[in-house]
Amino acid sequence: MIRIKNTLILLLVTAFFFTAFAGAIDDGPRPGYRDTPIIPGQKWRVHDSERPYPVVVDPGPGTFSKGRPADAVVLLDDSGDLSAWSSGGKEARWAFVEGAMEARPGSGNISTRESFGDIQLHIEFRTPPEVKGSSQGRGNSGVFLMERYEIQVLDSYENPTYPDGQCAAFYGQWPPSVNACRGPGQWQSYDILFTAPRFSGEGLLLSPARATVLHNGIVVHDHREFLGPTSHRSKPSYSKHGPTGKISLQDHGNPIRFRNVWLRRLDDASRSDSR
Repeated sequence: MIRIKNTLILLLVTAFFFTAFAGAIDDGPRPGYRDTPIIPGQKWRVHDSERPYPVVVDPGPGTFSKGRPADAVVLLDDSGDLSAWSSGGKEARWAFVEGAMEARPGSGNISTRESFGDIQLHIEFRTPPEVKGSSQGRGNSGVFLMERYEIQVLDSYENPTYPDGQCAAFYGQWPPSVNACRGPGQWQSYDILFTAPRFSGEGLLLSPARATVLHNGIVVHDHREFLGPTSHRSKPSYSKHGPTGKISLQDHGNPIRFRNVWLRRLDDASRSDSR
């Protein structure tokens, strides 16, 4: 009887602290906005401060391999060669440090010299080991597909922010299904299957851009539709663009590192276009 009573007390205490912890996340002003447009097809506003946070899932320690498919286009390896990237058409101004490319604050975004359509993209990144800032000011960068469709990079480990702006979000549109972030200074990975949008000759949208995203090996978007190019505080909408585009990495003022970046072309358009 005493054992049962002690067990009940332990359960009640555990429930109390869990509730208190959850309340600590939700209480007080949350990062985000309540004066932005409603996202098309959703009940939430762009960067809505009241949108529920994705459940946290520990992805485990992870393992990384330098191996890649035989038909991969290598955009960054450990050789220090940054020739696949440029800053405004000129030599990329990011640094190469300890086998990785690092965004130096003020150096600007970088983009691939080649353009691509449908792709399988692998990219590894590391947010700074030293935690500085909070919300969007902590370990911020982004992977832009066709220079328009952003998969957010952020230190979202115990760092609340508006859900459609956390790590692995389709920025301003869709939060990831779960928060699979590792801690600051730990290497993480994205594996992205991206399908470019299709337009008619008259500029009508025939099919939207879509992506399946694995964050640290966990599916966080499953063939999910982009609602248009991503942007800050703005409602997404499509306008016709070419069948291929460059991949961009964002300089958001934080020293983010990237390594082992490669892709596979999945369509004829990207195979024939190397702008």
